[in-house]
Amino acid sequence: MSNADQISRVALKKITPDVSAAMGSLHAAAVTAAQDAKVEPELLELVRIRASQLNGCAFCLDMHTKDARAQGETEQRVYALNAWRETPFFTERERSALELTEAVTFVADGHVPDAVYAGAAEVFDEAQIAALVWAATVINAYNRIAIATRMVPGAYQPKQN
Repeated sequence: MSNADQISRVALKKITPDVSAAMGSLHAAAVTAAQDAKVEPELLELVRIRASQLNGCAFCLDMHTKDARAQGETEQRVYALNAWRETPFFTERERSALELTEAVTFVADGHVPDAVYAGAAEVFDEAQIAALVWAATVINAYNRIAIATRMVPGAYQPKQN
C-alpha cells in the first residue's frame, strides 16, 4: 500500500482534546521531575531517540534527533545511538540510561531485569531513576500515538533559545 492509498487516521487532538491535553500534562510533569532530579536534558533526548528507534517511530525520531542536535548533541553520537553498545561514544551514565530505556520499552521481554535496574542504581539516585522511567514511559506512549495515527515526520522544528 503506498502512502497515497493509506486511509485517513483519526486526529486525536481534535477528537479527544481532553485526553491529548492530559498526555501533554503528563509529559510536562515528567520533564519537571527530570529537571528536579538533575537529569540532563541531553540525556533525556537520548532516551527519547532510543525508544523511538526501537519502536520504529519516524515522527518522534525526526523530532527528537532535531531537538538533540539543537541542544548540541553530535551527529556522530546520534548516528551511532542504534549501536550504542558497540561504540566508545557514550558515558557509563548514558549507557545505563539507554539500557534502562530498552528494558522499559521491551517490558514484556524480561520485565526490566534486576541487573538492569541495579546498573541504573549504581549511577543514578532514586529520583533520577524515577525520572528516567517516566521519560521512557512517556516517549513509548507518544511513539504509539504517532504510529497509530500515522503522524508524518519532517515539518517539526526545535524551539529557538
